[in-house]
Amino acid sequence: MISTGHAASLDALLFAARAHKDQRRKGNGEPYINHLIEVAALLARVGGVEDADVLSAAVLHDVIEDTPVTAAEVERAFGARVRALVEAVTDDERLPKAERKRLQIEHMRHAETDARLIKLADHCSNVATLPADWSAARRREYLDWSAEVVRACAGTNAALEQEHATRLERARRDIT
Repeated sequence: MISTGHAASLDALLFAARAHKDQRRKGNGEPYINHLIEVAALLARVGGVEDADVLSAAVLHDVIEDTPVTAAEVERAFGARVRALVEAVTDDERLPKAERKRLQIEHMRHAETDARLIKLADHCSNVATLPADWSAARRREYLDWSAEVVRACAGTNAALEQEHATRLERARRDIT
């Protein structure tokens, strides 16, 4: 028998899959849902996270930012806590990119632990799949910024922070 918490996480995964159904990953062209699954898997396997709300928010972390889904819809389907976590890791797309990147660092310095966990796992996934068509300079810039975001989350989860460091080092070596 599947627990209520696991069922909720699976419902969130199905919701995210439908919302992101036509999206592909920039880095490798995979269906976007694979990234969301990886973020949740990293939280569970590497970070030791078992909280169904955190895992649900992990698979929904880009749904407000990248799809027509609203925060209110997330709350109706998954509750106020999941909505709050998703909003805590959502960039305001109305702002210029440089400002969004700066704010992501600033927000993570003060975010609650569960939001920081999601952000750590997200950046672990992202640094491992940089778009091949990005220049070496753009990849280096992204990796430097990702390292700053993770530094803003320092002390949240040693295993996820180490996973990011390992993936970051590998990504830096792979830049030609």
